[in-house]
Amino acid sequence: MTELFLFILTGLLCGLGILLSALSFSGTWVVLGSAVLTWYSIGVPTPGILLVFLLICIATEVLEAIAGYHGVQKRGGSKLAGLAALLGGLLGMIAGSAVIPILGTFLGMLLGSFALAYLSEWLRLKHHETAAHIARGAVWARLRVMFLKTALTAAMSLWLLLELLG
Repeated sequence: MTELFLFILTGLLCGLGILLSALSFSGTWVVLGSAVLTWYSIGVPTPGILLVFLLICIATEVLEAIAGYHGVQKRGGSKLAGLAALLGGLLGMIAGSAVIPILGTFLGMLLGSFALAYLSEWLRLKHHETAAHIARGAVWARLRVMFLKTALTAAMSLWLLLELLG
């Protein structure tokens, strides 16, 4: 009975983790927390798997943090625009959360990244199309990382649930 309850709880936490990752929150950490809980309760998964999960969590956070910067750089933007995309994403998440919880965080991150990268490049180049092209790079990079993060969270969840069944 305890193992069934643990499996259901783990499944719910993994589902929450996937949902959070799809909304650009740190869902990987929820799955890691669930894995630590199951390890503490019944010894599954192994400490090696927990370490892999931890490394995935850290890597996805680092990738998400630098995605906007990299997207701007890839389209020929300045370093200042890359930093503006990073800062804009953070400020947009905060502002978006205040306006519309959860969905506003996601939209705020995208709009904030675009807006500050665009402003930075427009001030530098005085050309709308080029500034918009560069700023869109920040948005697309953040979206790609968000999809990657969601896929990794789903893979971690599947691995954990299969470990519990095995």
